[in-house]
Amino acid sequence: MSEHSRPPIVVGVDGSAASDAAVRWATAEAAMRGLPMTLMHVVAPVVVSWPLGPMHANITQWQHDRGREILDRSQQIAVGSMPTGQDADVCTESQSAGPVPSLLAASKEAAMVVVGSRGLDAVRRHLLGSVSSGLIHHALCPVALVHDADWGSKVSAGAPVLVGIDGSPASEAAAALAFDEASRRGVDLLALHAWSDVGVFPILGMDWHTYRDQGEEALAERLAGWQERYPDVRVQRRLVCDRPAHWLIGESDGAQLVVLGSHGRGGYAGMLLGSVSTAVAEAARVPVIVARSG
Repeated sequence: MSEHSRPPIVVGVDGSAASDAAVRWATAEAAMRGLPMTLMHVVAPVVVSWPLGPMHANITQWQHDRGREILDRSQQIAVGSMPTGQDADVCTESQSAGPVPSLLAASKEAAMVVVGSRGLDAVRRHLLGSVSSGLIHHALCPVALVHDADWGSKVSAGAPVLVGIDGSPASEAAAALAFDEASRRGVDLLALHAWSDVGVFPILGMDWHTYRDQGEEALAERLAGWQERYPDVRVQRRLVCDRPAHWLIGESDGAQLVVLGSHGRGGYAGMLLGSVSTAVAEAARVPVIVARSG
C-alpha cells in the first residue's frame, strides 16, 4: 500500500454476499472521500496433521486460484459501482496468513477497513463473524461493518447519520467521524445520549426533568465545537434515560449509517469493545462504523 500517497480504504473480501455488499459500500465511501481502495483477500494456510504430498500442493493452488477469482470479481464490482464520471483507483492484494492478523496489519496504514459483518465464517446470523469481531476490537483505524447485502435499497438517501455520544474519548472520535460523514452526505446528524448505561427504575423522589436538563446541557456542550466546524450539518439531539444500545438499535432503522466509539464511559485503551457498541454492531441492519480514540 506504500505506493499510495493517500491512505486507502481497505476492504476484506471473501466472495460472500456480505463481502460484495462491503465492496459496494466502500466504493461509495472512497469516491466520496477521493481515496484509493485496496481489495484484500487472505488465503489461510492449510494445516494438516499428516503428509498429503501432491494433494497439499493441489489444495494450495486451488486456494490461490479461487482467491484470484474473488479479487477479480470484487474489482469488477468496485469499478461497476463507481459514480459516473469518476475513475476507479482500485488495487488488489492477496495475503497468505490469517484474515484477522492480515487486516489488522493493513489497518496501520489505512483510512478505514471495511468488511461484511458475516462472511463465510459466520455460523449464527445474529452474531458477528470472527473476522469482523476481531477487527472492531483491535484495528488501528475506523472499521466499517456492512450487515445487509440489500442495505442500499432499504435506506433513504436523505436518512440521517446516527452517532452515540457519551463524552468519552472514544465518543469524541465517533462524533468527529459522524459529523464528517453527515457533511459529505449532505444529511442530518442524529446524536443520541443516554445518561445511564444500564436499565434503571424510577426511584422515589428522582426528578427525571433535572437529569434531562443536565443531559441536554452536557450534550449541547459536547456537540458545540463540532457544529462550529461543520455549520452545514443540522443536528438532531436525542436524550434518553438509559439502555443506550436499545435506543441506538431502534433509531438505526431510520438511519443510513451508525457511528460508534470503540469503548465508552470509563474505557481504557486496548480494552475490549464496550458492550453497547458490541450490541449495536451485532444488531443494526445498516452499515456501522466503529471509530478509534487513538
